[in-house]
Amino acid sequence: MSSGKLSDAFKSHPIFLHKQQPDDFSSLQELPESYAWTSQLNEYPSFESLSCSESVPVIDLTDPNVVELVGNACKTWGIFQATNHGVPQKLVDDMESTVRSLFSLPPQQKLKAARLPDGFSGYGFHRISAFCEKLTWSESFTTVGSPLEHFRQLWPQDYTKFCCIAEEYEREMKRLAARLMWLMLGSLGISKEDIKWAGPRGEFEDASAVLQFNSYPACPDPDRTMGLAQHTDSTLISIVHQSSNASGLQVFRQGEEGRGWLMVPPVPGAFVINVGDFIHMLSNGLYQNVLHRAVVNRSQHRVSVAYLYGPSENVQVSPLSKLLGPSCPPLYPPLTWNEYLGTKAKLHNKALESLRLCAPLN
Repeated sequence: MSSGKLSDAFKSHPIFLHKQQPDDFSSLQELPESYAWTSQLNEYPSFESLSCSESVPVIDLTDPNVVELVGNACKTWGIFQATNHGVPQKLVDDMESTVRSLFSLPPQQKLKAARLPDGFSGYGFHRISAFCEKLTWSESFTTVGSPLEHFRQLWPQDYTKFCCIAEEYEREMKRLAARLMWLMLGSLGISKEDIKWAGPRGEFEDASAVLQFNSYPACPDPDRTMGLAQHTDSTLISIVHQSSNASGLQVFRQGEEGRGWLMVPPVPGAFVINVGDFIHMLSNGLYQNVLHRAVVNRSQHRVSVAYLYGPSENVQVSPLSKLLGPSCPPLYPPLTWNEYLGTKAKLHNKALESLRLCAPLN
């Protein structure tokens, strides 16, 4: 996505028929009925851990066995936390401070950068809220490319400082995303010669990316609402920084004690790495796209910064030929990210199922 305008794939997305802007959460002393969830919330239990051995893998990217560790995490979990990733901690802290500053602005100031009805960038609800019967206790800000214009509206005096932080953060994320991609692909035996759309240097120069800021304010009745509904990411991978003051990210997991939602506590200095739908398709189903959601709490304002990383919009991608054979037929057809986003915009969590050509043979 190369601009702040919405691609044609999203024109029919129900978000544009949905309530556009969050409430002023700081003024709400009780949970409005419009935010009170009845379905999905307690369908499965929540756990701090499923067993002593069941926790999201934490992987040191300088470990000599990092390729094997990353591949195993992608196959068995679809998520891991990456440490020693090379992104300066001061930059991460500055980015979190920028996000907190943004969401702490007065409501009318934030609305100056509101997402337009036919737009993609700006302030509003998270896009998947359109698929929910109830509103989610959260607010988001999306930026594609430079945030300069929106930041000038939000901070007329200080926008340059905040813009520089966001742009430097995005450059670091792009470098890290390419590194993570080759760790994931390398574990599958895939080389740069196998991925023509990675570019001549294999750095995915034309990759698409979105920077998403999420805010989960303290809630007067957290057990009856949701911060973000369950979903998988439409990306190749997502790189998520979550603030250290509170847990809120949960992943769906089947462990020794049954199925349920497992909390992913913040690890100091780590990024959460989500396997997205598109690398699930690229790996022909070997890598698990993780189902996740966000919950809220009564006392802490939690924020996160998500870097959503996909291929170039119009490059046709299909399951990698090296992974196919008589017992491993392609599970998905060739398609572009734009085409997939169009399907996801209509079918949400049923998008992959609608595209599947056959069930795995092994």
